[in-house]
Amino acid sequence: MTDPSKNYVNGEWVTSETGETTEVTNPANPSEVVAAYQHSNENDAAAAVDAAVAAEDEWRNTPGPERGRILREAGTLLAQRKDELTEILIAEEGKARPEAAGEVQRAIDIFHYFSSKAADLGGTKKGASGPNTNLYTRQEPVGVAALITPWNYPIAIPAWKLAPALAAGNTVVLKPATIAPGVVIEIARALDEAGLPDGVLNVVTGPGSSVGSEFIGNEGTDLVSFTGSSQVGEMVYEQATDAGKRVQTELGGKNPTLVADSADPAEAADIVANGGFGTTGQSCTACSRAIVHEDVYDDFVAELVDRAESLDVGPGTDHEMGPQVSESELSSTLEYIDIAEAEGATLVAGGGVPEGEAVETGHFVEPTVFTDVDPEMRIAQEEVFGPVVAVIEVSDFDEGLAVANDVDYGLSASIVTDDHTEANRFVDEVEAGVVKVNDKTTGLELHVPFGGFKRSSSETWREQGDAGLDFYTIEKTVYDSY
Repeated sequence: MTDPSKNYVNGEWVTSETGETTEVTNPANPSEVVAAYQHSNENDAAAAVDAAVAAEDEWRNTPGPERGRILREAGTLLAQRKDELTEILIAEEGKARPEAAGEVQRAIDIFHYFSSKAADLGGTKKGASGPNTNLYTRQEPVGVAALITPWNYPIAIPAWKLAPALAAGNTVVLKPATIAPGVVIEIARALDEAGLPDGVLNVVTGPGSSVGSEFIGNEGTDLVSFTGSSQVGEMVYEQATDAGKRVQTELGGKNPTLVADSADPAEAADIVANGGFGTTGQSCTACSRAIVHEDVYDDFVAELVDRAESLDVGPGTDHEMGPQVSESELSSTLEYIDIAEAEGATLVAGGGVPEGEAVETGHFVEPTVFTDVDPEMRIAQEEVFGPVVAVIEVSDFDEGLAVANDVDYGLSASIVTDDHTEANRFVDEVEAGVVKVNDKTTGLELHVPFGGFKRSSSETWREQGDAGLDFYTIEKTVYDSY
């Protein structure tokens, strides 16, 4: 293990006033300490906000093309270090190598995308109702953005919050997830090397109860973007709105794939397995409910069980499905498996800790499939955040759609069907912010809006693409008479 990593505040690498650090361990081998990071407190967070406030005027007055140049250079530096970043991500979060490399590439692409968008920001000219008046709008940054990001996509989610915030001219304070902050530290290094002025980005590691709360409540921050659990996100939303801040939250999911009677069971099983077991089920968009027409139910279950049992589970360095990120996440998944069996669901695949030399240590769980699931069971209503798929049998499309919508969440949903009319109805009527036809619930394009309905989101602002820039800008209307 190298020396403890430091916070990045006002263009300098600094230690916390606590003098304490937090160790991060490898989820595939918890006895291996990967790195140590600052265990910061409220005063550390407040100092970061002060630096961001002091840098506001310089950065907002930096021309958009120059802001874009810095973002583009940072993206290029990240690309040059892609292999290194991939290794950090695997070691701290546990993703399988192809997933980790893909996530790093997504972050690179995001920085390059928003580097171009920075030059487009400005406003629009409108026709005035009378002569001798120029009527136009200006897009301006909101101020200091507080970004609080999760562990499950430790580089992609920070990138898709940070890049548009900087492109729009905001300064930023960022708290990465305590258990996987390494790749965010590397983003800060890249931006620093690319010439980002001091104080424009400030990264502070530490607990959400101290660092995150200070970022949200500090009078120097103007807007808050949070991704994480619904329970925590709802508290963040309340705290931020009580303080009069602009706020955006992206939260949990209980995402369905509806398998119609016209679907090919093998194709549908591939789609559900990829969505449910990919990233070890640790995605807010993961498929956790397969809602299957009775005519193809048995064949679909057989195919899905085959996919689950054939997955190679082990360390992300050289296996198809890696571990869960922590002992607590593993325990939560195993508890939900016990609950499902106690409520009467039938375990047909997985359900326990895998055996073998590759998995004798680490937070590993088998890809798990339940059948005979009633839509009211907890396994069908609550977010598990592990590789567990509940299969629910329905008699027709209308019942399937009703089951899909009968949860508190509405993030991502998909349908597998050869019937275009059914597909259109599903798109129109399913209660989800992301809807896919003949595709898995996971996987996002970076240039279109992302967000959920119901408890999956604050339903205030969307992320990514132009919608992401909308959150970080505010419009001013100008009447210039002469």
